[in-house]
Amino acid sequence: MKPLHIILSVIGGAIAGAAVGILLAPDKGEKTRDELAAFLKEKGIKLKESTIDKLAKHIAAEEAIVDILENKEGSEA
Repeated sequence: MKPLHIILSVIGGAIAGAAVGILLAPDKGEKTRDELAAFLKEKGIKLKESTIDKLAKHIAAEEAIVDILENKEGSEA
């Protein structure tokens, strides 16, 4: 495997791991999004407000799906 493929695989895995970590975090989604926005601002990463809103809506939608699945599993038990 070429070194570039290895590097891209590691980066892709890190991104996927971060996404799963955010989705399964014990904090409420709103708090997590606020902390994520503060972290990005602290690091000097400037996102347009619409980009932040899209990201927040995407995360909220995924959290809603997880909640639905968890509630479905709980009712089947």
